Amino acid sequence: MKRFFLFMVTSVGLNMLMAKQALAVCPICTIAVAAGVGFSRYLGVDDTVTGVWIGGLTISMIMWTINWLEEKHWGFAGDTVIISTAYYLMVIVPLYYMGIMGHPLNSIPLFGLGVDKLLVGITVGTAAFWFGAAWYLELKIKNDNRAHFPFQKIAMPVGMLAIMSLVFYFLTK
Repeated sequence: MKRFFLFMVTSVGLNMLMAKQALAVCPICTIAVAAGVGFSRYLGVDDTVTGVWIGGLTISMIMWTINWLEEKHWGFAGDTVIISTAYYLMVIVPLYYMGIMGHPLNSIPLFGLGVDKLLVGITVGTAAFWFGAAWYLELKIKNDNRAHFPFQKIAMPVGMLAIMSLVFYFLTK
């Protein structure tokens, strides 16, 4: 048992020393999104707000996966569509079968239809996070490939999620 533990500690340590920097959305950003999902459900926050953070986490994981595939030169035709579909199915299908998503009393009137609050939040959160990350890259390119301020890469996508959370908080209050 001690040898196995020593082997695991050594392996993890060596991997940490040799790991390359990820070029996708930063890990701190993803952890912040995951923490937001957990806290919002725990605190009883409206499902639209929770959905915003779930959507942000999902798009972050999609960006990480696609970046990892490109880094390994394993990209393939249609990889973005397939990966995106797979991640959203992995999120939405369990929520539906657990009864969290699709409940008739958990909907908001949108375009004359009752649309699930969580689905609306996921859609808006996806768009907000993607917009924040894309906007950061655009501003960075215009600034000689440098951030304008420390932790801008984190602040912009997570800031967009926070803004949309506030919007939904006041709309559903």
